[in-house]
Amino acid sequence: MYRTHYCNDIRESHIGQTVQLAGWVDTIRDHGGVIFVDIRDYTGITQTVVHDESLLANVNKETVISVTGVVSKRDEDTVNEKLDTGRVELVVDQLEVLGTCLNMLPFDIHNSKQTREDIRLKYRYLDLRNPEIRDNIVLRSRVISHMRKKMEEKGFLEIQTPILTASSPEGARDFLVPSRKHKGKFYALPQAPQQFKQLLMVSSFDKYFQIAPCFRDEDARQDRSPGEFYQLDYEMAFATQDDVMKVCEEVISDTFHSFSDKKVTEAPFPRITYADAMMKYGSDKPDLRNPLVICDLTEFFRHVDFPLFKNKPVRGIVADCAGQSRSFFEHSLQFAMSIGMKGLGYITRNQDALKGPIEKFLSPEQKKEIVELTGLDDGKTLFFICDNKTVVDRYAGQIRNWLGENLNIVDRDAFAFCFVVDFPMYEHDESTGKIIFTHNPFSMPQGGLEALETKDPIDVLAYQYDLVCNGIELASGAVRNHSIEIMKKAFAIAGYSEDELKKRFSALYNAFQYGAPPHAGMAPGIDRIIMLLTDEDTIRDVIAFPLNGNAQDLLLGAPSEVTEQQLLEANIALRE
Repeated sequence: MYRTHYCNDIRESHIGQTVQLAGWVDTIRDHGGVIFVDIRDYTGITQTVVHDESLLANVNKETVISVTGVVSKRDEDTVNEKLDTGRVELVVDQLEVLGTCLNMLPFDIHNSKQTREDIRLKYRYLDLRNPEIRDNIVLRSRVISHMRKKMEEKGFLEIQTPILTASSPEGARDFLVPSRKHKGKFYALPQAPQQFKQLLMVSSFDKYFQIAPCFRDEDARQDRSPGEFYQLDYEMAFATQDDVMKVCEEVISDTFHSFSDKKVTEAPFPRITYADAMMKYGSDKPDLRNPLVICDLTEFFRHVDFPLFKNKPVRGIVADCAGQSRSFFEHSLQFAMSIGMKGLGYITRNQDALKGPIEKFLSPEQKKEIVELTGLDDGKTLFFICDNKTVVDRYAGQIRNWLGENLNIVDRDAFAFCFVVDFPMYEHDESTGKIIFTHNPFSMPQGGLEALETKDPIDVLAYQYDLVCNGIELASGAVRNHSIEIMKKAFAIAGYSEDELKKRFSALYNAFQYGAPPHAGMAPGIDRIIMLLTDEDTIRDVIAFPLNGNAQDLLLGAPSEVTEQQLLEANIALRE
């Protein structure tokens, strides 16, 4: 036996008892004749007292030790209220070194987040000893366990789906795995269990879920890992969009209430159409902690003699900038220019007068009209964003975010949830001009086959929905297309022949001809949920062994070269 208790278990109720602890040496403090050694395991820290200096031979920070002794009450002037164990200490009479440690550490464990990330990831096993990072991983485990229990309570069955599967066009690059037995052919790691979970519904499983690994060869972002991520994937047969959203609301709301003290949007979450999200917030991932709302001023400026705004979409944002110095407005212009805008006009209302670069182009009647139209109260400023229709909403959203941050009006003590619904089914590819799917190609179009046959594809909406929290997309989902005729037409519009459809999606194509129930689902992202709950800036701090921003595993050295024999067995020849 190496221990009878964990470090954080020791309390005043243990005073006088002999206990054994095991863990890492956190600090060593020599007070002359008495040495204090803090021992740390994954639960916390306990202070120990060593009177026999010889016990500490070959012991330095991060050495793994086991200690035995009697629990004693600390003197009142040495109590440490910051520690759960801060009223007691262990007087050591036996000490065993279980694992030695080099004297020179690559970084200080408790300050590892101040170290360059490449060093942290190279020595990730040390970085994970930092209580802050360790607590993130412990929280992750508890959140996943909580979600799993909630799904089971709702009658969902946990089913694992394959990791080796077929390549299919699902919006990102596949990770390919060469086949040894089938020369020239490849498996793909699943971007999501999309087809498998739909096939489970066709197989008569009513409610499926799993904590699913997903693999996408994408560039890294602060909220996206460049290789793999995990999601709470679930699907429901005989279900509508409302049914799926209700499950999501209950599970996600309960999870955030259980693991955070911040305010959480109460269910049912607000629902915002994609069109309204782009118009009012300039994003399909609106951060509702920011109270600013964008308004459409295009029609107003059709009648204003201002050439720069003539016959172009114009957006406006009213913000309370009272008390802001001239430099605030200069910085707002600098930001606008940095994101590609040509300028940032504004007018400020001072009692009944309007001031600003655009004021002189407005007639007295137009000044009155724009005040009423935008709700421009005394002391507030109206910012103008004007550009072509492909970028104006995005620019307006970025200006909204900048104003929210720099006016300090974003509620940092809240998790603001909403669903964004009614996404377009199709869009034009910017590079080719061809019609492509905007979201999940397996989604059900609103209006079914009739809409696909009679509407302009760009006007067709889909039963697709995203869960958004604090400006981050937490989940995507859809009512699935379960009709073979609708499936053929939907893919034909996106340029897929029926023969190609049969080849690329043969399982679904065939399965839908044997009685497929209506079904729908979605998949909240685990990594992003933990990132929000821990208030971390990067997703890598909530993953035990993440790839770096360049998609490299600096700990194990992946991606790495392999031997000629391995290449030969996989039927692969490398190009020079």
